[in-house]
Amino acid sequence: MRREMVQEQIRERGVRDPRVLDAMLRVPRHEFVSEDMLNGAYADQPLPIGEGQTISQPFMVAAMTQAMELAGEERVLEVGTGSGYQAAILALLAREVHSMETVVPLATAAHARLARLGYKNVQVHSGDGTLGWEKAAPYDAIVVTAAAPRIPPPLVEQLAEGGRLVIPVGAATEQELVRVRKIEGRITAESLHYCRFVPLLGRYGWPSSHS
Repeated sequence: MRREMVQEQIRERGVRDPRVLDAMLRVPRHEFVSEDMLNGAYADQPLPIGEGQTISQPFMVAAMTQAMELAGEERVLEVGTGSGYQAAILALLAREVHSMETVVPLATAAHARLARLGYKNVQVHSGDGTLGWEKAAPYDAIVVTAAAPRIPPPLVEQLAEGGRLVIPVGAATEQELVRVRKIEGRITAESLHYCRFVPLLGRYGWPSSHS
């Protein structure tokens, strides 16, 4: 099922980075969904993981990861740990992964799950992800797995020179996946895909009434 997911949902839709494809093959997605969702673990759709959050569609995970342009030695930040699936993918592609989750029960469960599965280069932090995680900054790449009304300034500040920020930006109902680059202190942005994510909550996200 995992091989079919990678071939039909990811490779055939244009994700070609061999390292990303390999990581999607290696991470057991069924370990990151609840027992009642196991039959849909490799389906072409997001799935609920509790607390009003979701595990993203496999194609979107792969597309966002490819957009980060990881070579293997980077320090990366993920905003929105959820069940930990995206963090596990990143753990195979980067040197050091920090993941922020605002929902404490999800952060606790993801930390335990990632440790049990042996992803030793991931640290899960509880807190407002729109503020980033300044203690480990700067980051070579940042990915945000929830939709923001605008790009949170702290995330841009915490990008290293040459760093990439991949984030869904737009209205609560539909967004564009945007890649931001920081080059000589200046910011450029490009739109990659239309998408739909759960709202990013926090100081620079949506108010909790959107949850």
